[in-house]
Amino acid sequence: MDDQNKNLIFATVLSFIVILGWFLLFPPPEPGTPVDGTDVSLTSPSGVTAPDAAVPAGTTLPATVADTTATRADALEQAPRVPVETDRLTGSISLLGGRVDDLRLKDYRTTIEDDAPIVTLLSPAGTEDAYYALYGWAAGAGIAPEHVPGPNTLWSLASGDTLTVGSPVTITWDNGVGQVFSRTISVDANFMFEVEQSVQNASDTSVTLAPYGIIARHGVPTDAQNFFILHEGMVAMNNGELIETSWDDIPDLDPVGGVPSKRIDDVTNGWIGFTGHYFMTNLIPDPAQQSRLTAKYLPRTDIFQTEAVLPSQIIPAGGSASVSTQLFAGAKEWQALRDYETAGVYKFVDSIDWGWFFFLTKPIFWVLHHLNILIGNMGIAIIGLTLLIKALLFPLAYKSYVSMAKMKELQPQMEKLKKDSGDDRQKLQQGMMELYKREKVNPAAGCLPIIMQIPIFFSLYKVIFVTLELRHAPFFGPFQDLSAPDPTSIFNFYGLFPWGVPEAGSVMALVFIGILPLLLGISMFLQQKLNPAPTDPTQQMIFAWMPWVFMFMLGGFASGLVVYWIANNTITFTQQYLIMRSQGYKPDLLGNITGAEKRKAKAAANDTKAPTKGKK
Repeated sequence: MDDQNKNLIFATVLSFIVILGWFLLFPPPEPGTPVDGTDVSLTSPSGVTAPDAAVPAGTTLPATVADTTATRADALEQAPRVPVETDRLTGSISLLGGRVDDLRLKDYRTTIEDDAPIVTLLSPAGTEDAYYALYGWAAGAGIAPEHVPGPNTLWSLASGDTLTVGSPVTITWDNGVGQVFSRTISVDANFMFEVEQSVQNASDTSVTLAPYGIIARHGVPTDAQNFFILHEGMVAMNNGELIETSWDDIPDLDPVGGVPSKRIDDVTNGWIGFTGHYFMTNLIPDPAQQSRLTAKYLPRTDIFQTEAVLPSQIIPAGGSASVSTQLFAGAKEWQALRDYETAGVYKFVDSIDWGWFFFLTKPIFWVLHHLNILIGNMGIAIIGLTLLIKALLFPLAYKSYVSMAKMKELQPQMEKLKKDSGDDRQKLQQGMMELYKREKVNPAAGCLPIIMQIPIFFSLYKVIFVTLELRHAPFFGPFQDLSAPDPTSIFNFYGLFPWGVPEAGSVMALVFIGILPLLLGISMFLQQKLNPAPTDPTQQMIFAWMPWVFMFMLGGFASGLVVYWIANNTITFTQQYLIMRSQGYKPDLLGNITGAEKRKAKAAANDTKAPTKGKK
């Protein structure tokens, strides 16, 4: 191997060492660790600003001060509420502002424990991680800002006592100067709310109003991972263009009116909201109308805000107006998002962070999802997916393994060339090229499956890391969450006892690895024994250590990814072993020279002795 290839190998190994050192010195933040600066003194929608209407007058919503240390129960008691109860959701809507600010997901728990609390998505102002949606009208010509409903307007319940599937609720507010505002809220069987806003103008003058929806988030979520492979923050769609801005980047947006903002005008087929790892909220305007989408950060109150503003409407005296928008608040289930996309929410499945290799991650997940439905076990589905991938790559793999078998047989002759060439690198390279040409061997053929495997590996890693369907997905025994690292260790006798193990990402967890990383190292070692060894001793040492370096490096990765790697190595080893046997080469996993290789070695030894006899 020439110096350039040798340097590449050294650079690769050095990169792995750097990555390993980085995880040791700078482990990822623990889930639940508060983010500095998220506590704010104004935690009702005090800092929330109403979007400017597309009319001369814009307004800022009224401000109130609330205690950020309030418990959830106390915050929920601060205003009258309308219960929300479906098979998948539970919570309530506050009549103060008509805010959708209390929502929990019945099908998802915070941990894999049976008694773990269900996931809380939306929380009222006054609590840590306050997160809610609100609606209103921006005042234009003919009406004062104080005469339109805002986040602190106290609405009255007009109809319905509990929001359920098929049973909407309606709330109303009379401004006392001729306009009566109504809001009808309905919910489907999954996670989609429909909000119909209407106004009756009983005055003797026309008024101009612009309907809007807002999602407000107080501070960066405490469970935000800030991991490069996952997008968390603002996500929006504008007629096929996906727009993403992370939590860290939103405060750095260009200021508009003194507030960091990203504004998208004349939006068609659009939606906007905030996304986390597995859950999100989105404002979805009527696609038939052009809307304006905005993401902004309010530094004074540390509030992140997304807005959807519909065109202004002129409501004549004695007239009325009505507009409907949708609010998604729930889990990023692929099937649910796809159903909503079919129903008209444009490219809603793209709210899942498929990454740069979306052309691979999307079909890989589609196959994995349907295998899981068919089999009923995500771990076995991953193994099934591996079998399908290996079947697709088998034509390339066959040529590669045949080439490797021939390369393995040429090993004694290559050793002889190295001995004869001494320190003359050029002579060695020329001799090897002549040998490859004479034996009709392509040394690069063995790289093809590896090259194809790299993007597939990263795509599967992306799928396992970002998709909700892998969250808390069980395999068997102690492996009850394929999105989490291997939960076994010598500390719990590899899953035989229900004892704790070192925390993921810690030095102890990296050293005392579980069953799956051990199987990974063994499978890589066995596969490596079938490959031709480098002629350079240093390179041989590097390759000999690589299975064990990978074993420790991938020990902290998601279990599902390690399962895939083990299955891939096992299938690859089996294929390569059988193909090499079919070519007359009998691999010896103990490292001894056998079969065709022994014959080659004997022939090479005879060639070495022949010139000596001639001289005598």
